[in-house]
Amino acid sequence: MWKRLVHKIPKKSFRKYKRLASQNCQSSFNSSCNCNSASIEVETTSNRASFATNYGRSNIGIEPLVPFKDVVTDCEKMTLFISKLSLCCTIFDFTNASINASEKELKRVILLELIEFVSSHSSSYSEQAILAVCKMCSMNLFRDFPPYISTCIPTPIDDDDEDHEPRYDPSWPHLQLVYDLLLKFVTSSSLETRLAKKYIDYTFLLRLFELFDSGDPRERECLKILLHKIYGKFTIHRSFIRKNISYIFYDYMLDIEKHNGITELLEILGSVIAGFALPLKQEFKVILCRVLIPMHKPKSLGVYSQQLTYCITQYIEKEPKLASRVISGMLKFWPKTSSRKEVMFLNELEEILEVIQMAEFQKVMIPLFQRIGFCIKSCSFQVAERAMVLWNNDKIVNLVEENRHIILPIVFPALEHNLQCHWNQVVLNLTYDVRKTFQKMDSSLFNTCHSHYEKEQEKLTLAIRKQGEGGGEHIENCINLRPIIKGTVLLLTPLTTSFLC
Repeated sequence: MWKRLVHKIPKKSFRKYKRLASQNCQSSFNSSCNCNSASIEVETTSNRASFATNYGRSNIGIEPLVPFKDVVTDCEKMTLFISKLSLCCTIFDFTNASINASEKELKRVILLELIEFVSSHSSSYSEQAILAVCKMCSMNLFRDFPPYISTCIPTPIDDDDEDHEPRYDPSWPHLQLVYDLLLKFVTSSSLETRLAKKYIDYTFLLRLFELFDSGDPRERECLKILLHKIYGKFTIHRSFIRKNISYIFYDYMLDIEKHNGITELLEILGSVIAGFALPLKQEFKVILCRVLIPMHKPKSLGVYSQQLTYCITQYIEKEPKLASRVISGMLKFWPKTSSRKEVMFLNELEEILEVIQMAEFQKVMIPLFQRIGFCIKSCSFQVAERAMVLWNNDKIVNLVEENRHIILPIVFPALEHNLQCHWNQVVLNLTYDVRKTFQKMDSSLFNTCHSHYEKEQEKLTLAIRKQGEGGGEHIENCINLRPIIKGTVLLLTPLTTSFLC
């Protein structure tokens, strides 16, 4: 069909058609909402008219190559709109640019025409037109991804993310126009939600969610904007969208830990959380406790750490009482072997402490600063440094000062341990600064903690010395108890060894 359409167009006319359309081929999706592409001149000829009579009119109703400016009534424009959409349902292979080149170019120009028509159309869309748009977008966008695309995101947290390049889809220039058309159609004031919800339904949305696993970041960015617009316009689908985002996160945490669109989905969820009405519903709190907090567990946290932190802080700003629950959850999932992940936790912890209220802080300050104490004396200089940088935040210093009688005895041993044992000079300098801060807060309390620490160290030294002496005597006793036959010491059986020693 496409070849016959292209051959029917005079070469001179098609060159003009192609030249005028190329002026609009570089439109980006990010500026799609303000797209003012120029009119596309399409020259009609008697040959094309006769072709429309023989082929186009018998199948669609109006020849799809007729420009919109040549149609007068709204009814005819809508019929032509459906005709062009039906023509664009044809799929081409973009892996080889030399195959069907003219047909691909003609389809691109028709898509640009459709985008311009949707941008300027003012009357309501008919149900047939909505169906045609959804059908065309479904056939062009909904597809299965090869395994090498759907698994391109690295899972190890210590891997360098920059080493894993995204997989760019060769058909993206064509797909971008389809996304642009769908976005303008969804956001159009001429689209009635009452009619559109029949076709932009749960099945359509599920297929959109599957596309978030695309290896092309440009496509995921388009999907993020599109799904957010659908969430805003179709209120009936909001609960379904939230649940499906949660299901993708469940699957990611509990099973595969491989999904390319986690970052974009968290960005959508962050904007959704920002629009939650107060007081928060129980459904919204479940998302925090069962989805967002456990999302700290996967090894690939570094891929989406910033977006996750934004979602968490949005919840706390909406309802400050949730702060203690969040910190308790973070302490539960605190990393034990990944220093890089610990730094991410400390970064997020600082943002939470900036918005926490005193009553919620006091609920978790003991286990929290016990963990911070372990971070202060960490062998990793990055973790130790990041932990002590918390004292550069005035809000955190105020929280600590109000509760210094509890916090200083917890972290003081870690500070003294750094002065005696830590190998990094930057960490030592920061340790001195934190000690000075505590000393200025309450010098008498500082001196009390220092004297108590010295006494504890003396007790520990004596205990170790006694244990060492007792251990030597115990070893000698074990040697004396070994039986000797003809000058040879017999080895004891494992049972006898464990009993004697």
